Amino acid sequence: MDTKKTIEHIASWLRDYSNQSKTNGFVVGISGGIDSALTSTLCALTGKNVLCLLMPIHQHQNEFDRSHEHVQWLTKNFTNVSYTTVNLSDTFDALSKVVPSEAKHNLTLANTRARVRMTTLYAFAGAQGMLVAGTGNKVEDFGVGFYTKYGDGGVDLSPIADLMKSEVFALAKELNIIDAIQTAKPTDGLWADGRTDEDQLGASYDELEWAMNAYNEDPKNRFSGRQEEVFKIFTDLHRANRHKMDAIPVCNVPESLK
Repeated sequence: MDTKKTIEHIASWLRDYSNQSKTNGFVVGISGGIDSALTSTLCALTGKNVLCLLMPIHQHQNEFDRSHEHVQWLTKNFTNVSYTTVNLSDTFDALSKVVPSEAKHNLTLANTRARVRMTTLYAFAGAQGMLVAGTGNKVEDFGVGFYTKYGDGGVDLSPIADLMKSEVFALAKELNIIDAIQTAKPTDGLWADGRTDEDQLGASYDELEWAMNAYNEDPKNRFSGRQEEVFKIFTDLHRANRHKMDAIPVCNVPESLK
């Protein structure tokens, strides 16, 4: 991969999209992970205004510290970047209290965190005439569907969704994104116990990237040992989460019934 030209290409694409849509720039949610760090930096390179939002919800301190260190690095290097912290812990707790017990589940509450953040991103974006930039990579968005529907999946445009995780790391290294983020274990930050993405998925991103390539070559591929296990993890998640990746199904009513 030509990292320099890829960076220029994505930044140019972002700038052109914003200009054509007559918007003022981008809003990016900063999690303390590599994807949001890369996305916000690419947005900053456009020269358009960039607002980074830190939105802790009972967030682990080390994750918040990485987020804060990243936005400080960004604002030091780019005059078009600003950041705001909106602590959503009380908001999430208030919502959790009024939701009936039959609607409560660990996974749904984790997804609720992502949806509260999405609502906050769009509040700022709408008020300032900006676009919400998505932070999902190719493995997450089109491989295993590892994101919340209408949460972190609710965005206006996706600048890094055609990049594999390894390519995300390559661009982050080229851009000198802070070491604390480059070396951190990927996590979605939605769980109180601090579980990593690998804990949840059962495989590393390197393994899932391999499986995605193998699946795209032939979904009926056969393997053995750990490869067989990882390939099954990928295919099971890919099929289970197709509803996130496909367009919303519409029931077409025949003209004869109208």
